[in-house]
Amino acid sequence: MRIAYHRRNITDLHYRRKPRNLGTFSKSFIQDNDDNDTHFVSILKDILRGNQSWKVALNDSFISTTLRPHHVEKLLTQTLDDSRLALRFFNFLGLHKGFTHSAASFCILIHSLVQSNLFWPASSLLQTLLFRGLDPNEVFDCFLDSYESCKFSSTMGFDLLVQNFVQNRREMDGVEVVRFMMECRLRLLPEVRTLSTLLNGLVRIRQFKMVVQLFDEFVNGGVRPDMYMYTILVRSLCEMKDFVQAKEVIEKAESNGCALSVVTYNVLIHGLCKSHRAREAVEVKNLLSQKGLKADVVTYCTLVLGFCRVQEFEVGMELMHEMMELGFVPSEAALSGLVEGLRKKEKIDDAFDLINNVSKVGVAPNLFVYNSLINSLCKDGKIDKAESLFNKMGTKDLFPNDVTFSILIDSFCRRGKLGVAVRYFDRMSKDGIRATVYTYNSLINGECKFGDLTAAESLFTELIEKGLVPNGATYTSLISGYSKAREMHKAFRLYHEMTEKGIAPNCYTFTALISGLCRANMMPEARRLFNEMVERRILPTEVTYNVMIEGYCWEGNTTKAFELFDEMVEMGLTPDTYTYRPLISGLCSTGRVSEAKEFVNNLHKENHNLNEMCYSALLHGFCKEGRLKDALSACREMIERGVDMDLVCYAILINGTLKQQDTRKLFSLLKKMRDQQLSPDNVIYTSMIDAHGKSGKFKEAFGIWDIMVGEGCIPNVVTYTALIHGLCKAGYLNQAEHLFKEMLIGNCFPNHMTYGCFLDHLSSKGHMEKALQLHKTMLEGFLANTVTYNMLIRGFCKMGKFEEASELLVGMTNNGIFPDCITYSTFIYEYCRGGNLQEAIRLWDTMLDKGLKPDTLAYNFLIYGCCVNGELIKAFKLRDDMIRRRLKPNRFTYNSLMHGTWLAST
Repeated sequence: MRIAYHRRNITDLHYRRKPRNLGTFSKSFIQDNDDNDTHFVSILKDILRGNQSWKVALNDSFISTTLRPHHVEKLLTQTLDDSRLALRFFNFLGLHKGFTHSAASFCILIHSLVQSNLFWPASSLLQTLLFRGLDPNEVFDCFLDSYESCKFSSTMGFDLLVQNFVQNRREMDGVEVVRFMMECRLRLLPEVRTLSTLLNGLVRIRQFKMVVQLFDEFVNGGVRPDMYMYTILVRSLCEMKDFVQAKEVIEKAESNGCALSVVTYNVLIHGLCKSHRAREAVEVKNLLSQKGLKADVVTYCTLVLGFCRVQEFEVGMELMHEMMELGFVPSEAALSGLVEGLRKKEKIDDAFDLINNVSKVGVAPNLFVYNSLINSLCKDGKIDKAESLFNKMGTKDLFPNDVTFSILIDSFCRRGKLGVAVRYFDRMSKDGIRATVYTYNSLINGECKFGDLTAAESLFTELIEKGLVPNGATYTSLISGYSKAREMHKAFRLYHEMTEKGIAPNCYTFTALISGLCRANMMPEARRLFNEMVERRILPTEVTYNVMIEGYCWEGNTTKAFELFDEMVEMGLTPDTYTYRPLISGLCSTGRVSEAKEFVNNLHKENHNLNEMCYSALLHGFCKEGRLKDALSACREMIERGVDMDLVCYAILINGTLKQQDTRKLFSLLKKMRDQQLSPDNVIYTSMIDAHGKSGKFKEAFGIWDIMVGEGCIPNVVTYTALIHGLCKAGYLNQAEHLFKEMLIGNCFPNHMTYGCFLDHLSSKGHMEKALQLHKTMLEGFLANTVTYNMLIRGFCKMGKFEEASELLVGMTNNGIFPDCITYSTFIYEYCRGGNLQEAIRLWDTMLDKGLKPDTLAYNFLIYGCCVNGELIKAFKLRDDMIRRRLKPNRFTYNSLMHGTWLAST
């Protein structure tokens, strides 16, 4: 048949035959019939076939000096009946005598060996000949002359030559030889198998147009193509995306009586699928039955991959199920392609089910796809399914690697399941898989977030001991952990260590440090670090700005916070609920709740989405100021704007109603909760119990307690402590002790606040001996703290026992517990009240030297003391210092100053 592709001339392709170089042949081979040569060749023949040692015979000086290549050529032509013997003599001369054979000798012997079906030695000789660097023209001429001179009956030597060129990646030289054969005077035709090999070689180097062209030439030259040649042609046409011609070739082959197999159709199906024509490929598959053929596993796997290519994974799944019903086992490639496609389309459950189904026939996707699916399942929170896949790996001859383990370890660490993560880490080591720095990073990060820093430090040391190099993520995790624990000196030590090692800190590193400084109320230092970050050309993210904004809001500096908010927007960053909440909370905490409400309204008008977290901050602000009506109004607006009330919002409102003792609104809120199918939690029940306890309504408090337990909400240490606190304040110590015992029976262990309730009661009533005994028990249980010491100090000070109080001050420091502003304020108040202003001022200076920041109450105590003791100038200086520290003087401050002024004037 003729394929409609332009055929280039032989001249264009540099295939024109060069003039035959007869110099490679000895002249004697062509024309020398000298009697002496004949006699000499006869002697050689006798040596060859005689019993005498070749080595001895050829050592004869006459033979060794007379022997020439053309003599060997003549000898070989006379030994065609025993090609093995000829080969042995040929190799003996070359190996033991260092004789250089002519190209003609090689060609004669190659033809002779092929005639005797000795293809391997023939191929070996041919390789040696080609190493001489002869071009295809010269080699062919040698082969042709040898073939004609010796009158060989088989042309297989030429086929071997072509096949050898193809095997040596010299496909174009093979094309030359085939064309020489077909154009020479003998019009030689290579075997169809040889032509198939040549065409296949051309396909391998992607010479598809040449395949089509040569096929046309072969058919015109009288070659009858077989199934393999047609299949190669179809593949070339498919690669050229000429599917119309490919289908015509198949039709022509069938009309010529060539029995095509499913392989040819699979090639067409593959070509269509590769060109995103999977639907058309299915039509070809459906026609197979009409041609008496059946789709095989290759057909189905090709189609599955084809539909994956066009993102039609549902059809791919159907074909996968169909092939399995027919008993075919899908290939790893088809399964991997489909699983990966489903995973990328977020159809993770379908991918998981598919793996489970095909595992019954012992097939699994490749390790990369398997790991990717485990990773997706972990990210989707389906950790049980991820573990199920992991546990099945060994049964499928698919074994987890460091990536598999790292994915699972990281997932469990992120969820705070550090025990499980460590078990996988230990198993990884047991299986002989070396942990990488990424595995250690996951564990270190997990310990920093959910475990303890000591364990993280141990892992860091182990990482280095194992010869691994910590990277930026390693240092950042530890820095973040130290920052959260407010151990900023350790955080900065690691920061300097990483920079000294040439590890550049990134945005996450700086954000962790800034967050720690903000938590420690070190905003000037946080701002300096923020500026350093910008100077290093590391762009802050939304998280960085959110941390800074929250820090300023904690400090009460909403002006700076809103400046950063504006800067953030100018930078093109998008504020979110984590930005809005601290701003709303900051305004509320500084007494600007109305401004906070206006800010919320403006955000709503600008279509910014707020969540329950933002509204809860506003509700808390209203309730804190006793503006319950405004809080309920904001609550209605919140619901109208599509934000549902959550438990936190209800807890804030319920706490607000309890403060105002508005029972009607309380029950209304509880009913709304029930309507919304929300049940009060520990926080809400505890706040109601606490409110009733503080107001002395213990019957109502215990009634709510019973409802709480009946609802299946178990009281916790906070609930017990709230009720114990109320009972102690009201003087019902026996009932408080009974509740304390009930708490212990219920395996709810008291904390320092629980003990503090009893300690506060005893010290306020002057039972200091009992209070000291209780405090000793707290010290032994590591429950004593600054607050408990303050209670004892206050008790002794009220009784005028300053010596005992001072002893406690020394004792708390010895126990590693440090006094706070309240500790010093207690002493200062009592000294001022007793007229000992000098001692009060000495303690004030000590407090400042220790880096403690006095609060409004502390200033008021000392200002009062100065005023009543005639130190009015000192009092006003304290008032000015108070304002400089961003503390607001209150009514007590000004009353003290006016009283002092009046005393001075009289």
